[in-house]
Amino acid sequence: MQAHNVFMKLKAAQWFAVALFATSVLMVEAAYTGPGSNVGSTTVSAILKQPQDDMRVVLKGKLVRKVKHETYMFSDGTGEILADIDDKDFPAQPVDAKTKVEIMGEVDVDRRSGVEIDVKSLRIIGQ
Repeated sequence: MQAHNVFMKLKAAQWFAVALFATSVLMVEAAYTGPGSNVGSTTVSAILKQPQDDMRVVLKGKLVRKVKHETYMFSDGTGEILADIDDKDFPAQPVDAKTKVEIMGEVDVDRRSGVEIDVKSLRIIGQ
């Protein structure tokens, strides 16, 4: 009987570990973007017309070229803007100038360097 109880406790501990791991993975990827989230889908053109520092945005388009390490030119068809993307934020799949992506981040307004997007996440949405 004791062996059965030990086995059941181990099984419960394994399920708990799996559930904890699955939840932590989802928490890394998940972000609320519904009403009140202060994240707006917008266009590059709108951002460049009225840039607001630290405004959270979601943009869909393409990385048209690499400017320098971790800095890319992003275009959504309405204009182009610099996107600061950490290497670690790229997906496992390759991304080129034809890959359609969605970037989520914050507008960064600097008097010296201008307006750019500090990208927090990047995902491929089509080719």
